Amino acid sequence: MSFTTNIKEEISSFKNTKSELIAELSGYIRNNGNIQDNMITMSTENKWIMEIVTNSLKDFYNIDIPIETVENLNFSKKDLYQIKISLANDKCLKELGIIDDNNEYLETIPSYIVGANEEIRGYLRGVFLACGSINDPKTSRYHMELLVERPSEAVFVQKLLNLFDLNAKILNRDKGYMIYIKEAERISDFIKIIGANKAVLYYEDIRVYRDKKNNTNRLNNMEQANMDKVIETANSQLKDIEIIEENDGLVLLDDKVLIALKYRKKYPEASLKELAEIISLETNKSITKSGLNHRLKKIEDLANQFRKMNEKE
Repeated sequence: MSFTTNIKEEISSFKNTKSELIAELSGYIRNNGNIQDNMITMSTENKWIMEIVTNSLKDFYNIDIPIETVENLNFSKKDLYQIKISLANDKCLKELGIIDDNNEYLETIPSYIVGANEEIRGYLRGVFLACGSINDPKTSRYHMELLVERPSEAVFVQKLLNLFDLNAKILNRDKGYMIYIKEAERISDFIKIIGANKAVLYYEDIRVYRDKKNNTNRLNNMEQANMDKVIETANSQLKDIEIIEENDGLVLLDDKVLIALKYRKKYPEASLKELAEIISLETNKSITKSGLNHRLKKIEDLANQFRKMNEKE
């Protein structure tokens, strides 16, 4: 079972107030219903969602609607479960904010449907049940989306989401509009908002694990990069020393620089900081990292002078 299905099952098990259920029904029907031939048709692969919708319609409006099984034309092996509501049930559909007085689709939802915070959450639950999906946090990227058909509805749902500072954005798609959230923390917040608490715990456990793993990898990569730089620098210094020795140039270096040269050869894999500490310990003469770097720079300058001389010859 997918992560999205788990969330939908969890939020469908709520014991909501009537106003929350009306908001949820409105969000679901407005984003799943297709008006044609004086009927609103809705379909889904999840039978239990249709059972919740039909049971709620029967409880609130005494409408008894059968669930039909139809063939899925979207290359899925699962059947579709479908219901149809006649526009003759206009009192119900008007109260749910689906149609206006002329039985036309209502572009602007009545304010009472989402008048309170809990009703907004209910509406968003309905929208998610109708057209939402969230990637399992185990996958490579964090992503939540709602595929909405009408532009006015897409803007409205985006505004509801952003009341909770979710930074939801809209993209135009061939078959409608995709409202999406990419940030992991905000996706987690959305799951909390619609009330899927078990899914939140799962999501956060995986997210924290992934973040720790990524941080560890970054630290390991930084450590490896630093080690590579240390080795590269040391090898360059050893080549400088080799050039000086080949050209009998040691006599041109003072005692302090010769000590630095000696210890670089003795400890070729030590970093500058480590080498300064070793010299201080073994010679009982304190030297800083900066001081050691200054001495090694003198070795580099002398080696470069010999290189230029050799090129002229």
